[in-house]
Amino acid sequence: MLRFLQSIFGGVEQGRYPESLVKAAIERAVDGTDPWLRALSGYKKKLRPAVVRAIDHVVALVNALPSPIAVSSGSYGSDPRLKAFFMSTAEMRQILGSDRNLADFLKEPAAAASQVIALLMMEMQERVGFGVALSGDVVVHDVPQVTVSFVGHRLIDPSENEEKTRRQLMRRAYDHLLSIALGRIAIVKGEREDLERRRALLNAKLDLLQRGGWGFDETGSAGVPPSAALEEQLAQIEAELEEVGGDDRMLDVYLGIVADVLGRPEEYLWSGLETLIVDRLGIKRSEPADDAPELTLGVLYNSVGQNRVVTLVALPGEELRRAPG
Repeated sequence: MLRFLQSIFGGVEQGRYPESLVKAAIERAVDGTDPWLRALSGYKKKLRPAVVRAIDHVVALVNALPSPIAVSSGSYGSDPRLKAFFMSTAEMRQILGSDRNLADFLKEPAAAASQVIALLMMEMQERVGFGVALSGDVVVHDVPQVTVSFVGHRLIDPSENEEKTRRQLMRRAYDHLLSIALGRIAIVKGEREDLERRRALLNAKLDLLQRGGWGFDETGSAGVPPSAALEEQLAQIEAELEEVGGDDRMLDVYLGIVADVLGRPEEYLWSGLETLIVDRLGIKRSEPADDAPELTLGVLYNSVGQNRVVTLVALPGEELRRAPG
């Protein structure tokens, strides 16, 4: 299944997709969220416009990534981006050498290629502290400083060529949209299950009160609400259940959630650029200098508040194969 999903984005051009791709993407949307959606008449027709919109988005998103940057022991000293991403050549080697996705790829026959292309993904962290600075010829102490560091490095979808990596990233971006839709479905299901539990509990209490002859007692006893109050609470829960959706229309609600996420993908997953100026020690500066170049970073954002710095990288195959396992 995974290999098939990676292949469905092969050779696509934005806005021009074979019917097989659209059909596969529709079925993937159902499999990735709630397979019971197939019970709905016309689910393919309802999902199709949203799915095409989502494909448009992920293709454009991935195609907008700049060409890979060279990441090797030799390129570290000459690329200010690598100096920002990694504290040293040794740290870079250690991080790459411990990456599980890369290790798994290097076990495949394709690892014999001259280079490996992957998406490097990291989290940028900022920490406020105090240091020293020059004011003219005077050294000033306890100056507020922001130190920038990059953590959580991961290599995503390594392969032997750039086209294949981009194709895999399109599939991954599409699946990420589905995971957001699934999260929203889970919230709705949880809300409904909670309301159902509360309704069952109140019904049980009301039944006990009525069987116990409390029907005309509006005061109740300690800790037990009177029947009128229980009936009012039940009415409120019934209204909330109606708003969430009855049993006969929950699949329609879930289908609507999937169509909404895929139909407005730019609101759930998007990319942008951030400018960063840091010196060799990772201290953030307001103006670029010889020891603090201005960097433009690609950042991937999603609707649940996550953001990661991303860049395509090209790793030398021979150097990777020489590295100790």
